[in-house]
Amino acid sequence: MELYKSQQLIIYNSLSNKKEDFVPLTEGYVGMYVCGPTVYSNVHLGNVRTFLSFDMIFRYFKHLGYKVRYVRNITDAGHLENDADAGEDRIAKKARLEELEPMEVVQQYTVDFHNVLNEFNFLPPSIEPTATGHIVEQIEIIKTILDKRLAYEVNGSVYFDVLKYNESEHYGILSGRNIEDAIHNTRALDGQSEKKNPQDFALWKRAQPEHIMRWPSPWGVGFPGWHLECTAMSTKYLGDQFDIHGGGMDLKFPHHECEIAQAQANKGVTPVRYWMHGNMLTLNGKKMAKSTGNNILPGELISGNNDILSKPFAATVARFFMLQAHYRSILDFSNDALEAAERGYFRLMNAVNALNNLRSSDTSSIDLAAWKQQCYDAMNDDFNTPILIAHLFEGVKYINQLKEGKATLTEADLKEFKETINAFIFDVLGLENVSVQDTSDKLSGVVEMLVKMRDDARANKDWALSDKIRDELQTLGIQLKDGKDGTTFSVN
Repeated sequence: MELYKSQQLIIYNSLSNKKEDFVPLTEGYVGMYVCGPTVYSNVHLGNVRTFLSFDMIFRYFKHLGYKVRYVRNITDAGHLENDADAGEDRIAKKARLEELEPMEVVQQYTVDFHNVLNEFNFLPPSIEPTATGHIVEQIEIIKTILDKRLAYEVNGSVYFDVLKYNESEHYGILSGRNIEDAIHNTRALDGQSEKKNPQDFALWKRAQPEHIMRWPSPWGVGFPGWHLECTAMSTKYLGDQFDIHGGGMDLKFPHHECEIAQAQANKGVTPVRYWMHGNMLTLNGKKMAKSTGNNILPGELISGNNDILSKPFAATVARFFMLQAHYRSILDFSNDALEAAERGYFRLMNAVNALNNLRSSDTSSIDLAAWKQQCYDAMNDDFNTPILIAHLFEGVKYINQLKEGKATLTEADLKEFKETINAFIFDVLGLENVSVQDTSDKLSGVVEMLVKMRDDARANKDWALSDKIRDELQTLGIQLKDGKDGTTFSVN
């Protein structure tokens, strides 16, 4: 039996602002769309955290036995500066500054995006469509919305009529914004604007002669609005209505609000059942920003080539660090926090490595079923990875108790324990056991040298030195155990 039939998942729905039982449109199947990157610059750690959250969610759905279609787009056209309907296309601007073709910029930063995600052990999405690959679909949606008189064309540009739409629907249903308040707090348009109202947004923009990225349309040569691409691609591959739409908290308004309005206007149905939003990553208590220098790229984190961190950190350690916070909470990135996460990561991996050397018994003294269900309960409660990790460290305690003979598991229970802890650590959390063996070997060598020094001290009746070595190791989380076959140690 698939696990999802016995594990009821609860998801915080940004649309209702409360936790709801997850019930997919089709039993056993999940359709999930996540807004991908605009590929005009290197992916930064804040992006990584958002995509990591949905990678973890994708992994857990698969673990539960769902068949998942995960769509994550590439924005390679139409995203203007400052997320507005004016200014220059971000990719076209980068191409002009670097004297490249726009698709060279797209290729360069798409490759960077994939390389970074591979470093962090992401699973690839089921489909990764591009905005430029779906111009035809976007034009067809615009035609439909125009036919319904919910958009208007001016000088080769097409704008969505928010006030007209709001007569029968609720523009602001996701963000909680009231259109009347927005009108009251918005300055009147100057005479140069083509829009009827400041709240209206572009579905299609007429290309100026200098605009590099341009396509023919019924309204003249131009390019699609940023919001439209996600509506076109999500509904094409997941249907007019699908289960989950995710992205960063910063996309809730206007991007996701506009997506809802476009899809509702196009097909007359609410497109998404569950809206999910990941929170931001700060650096040393401040917002990450290239302009202020308070920023670090994934490659700089891994190489140690930066002025912020004391040393390089493995990508999987950074992944573990990010998963120690709930995806909806703000997480502060700092050297101290990473070092603490690294210590926890190695403790976890050392325990996993010790699993293969554990021996079974005739009886079980650990309530394995209760511990296992606690792990599922954590993930079933809106993917609460910090609580799951706390339970995994309970599992580490069990491993140490089993090593020391203070606890027992039958052969069947030991097999289930190994399978469960490996499934959550590697399949669900997506961690990798990177360089841990080398570190463990070095640690073992150092500790064994100290144990020999302690043995020599005891032989010479130098009890003060013997106790000092034991106590110092214990302070570092290394427990010595004297037995008839000699001294052994465990890492707590």
